[in-house]
Amino acid sequence: MLANYGYKDGSGDYFITIDTDKCDGCGDCVTACPVDVFEVVDEDANDPMRNDPVAMVRRDKQRKLKYECGPCKPPSYKPPLPCVEACKAGVISHSW
Repeated sequence: MLANYGYKDGSGDYFITIDTDKCDGCGDCVTACPVDVFEVVDEDANDPMRNDPVAMVRRDKQRKLKYECGPCKPPSYKPPLPCVEACKAGVISHSW
């Protein structure tokens, strides 16, 4: 299941998508993120049948992704994002 976390406003769409079917809950994204956007939870709120650990975007960060993720997204240079690069399963993507 694709879980989309974020929001849309007049300046664009700001979503982080996590493929929860492929996420193994390793926590590498949590470690890599310098602003603590991710957390690993024991139960997936989007899929109540799943009882395995899974990464998600912290609820208190979901409406602030444009600003929270800003330090990793400089406008003139697009380096690989730490969370995306750290995810060995390749389940994290950003919409902007």
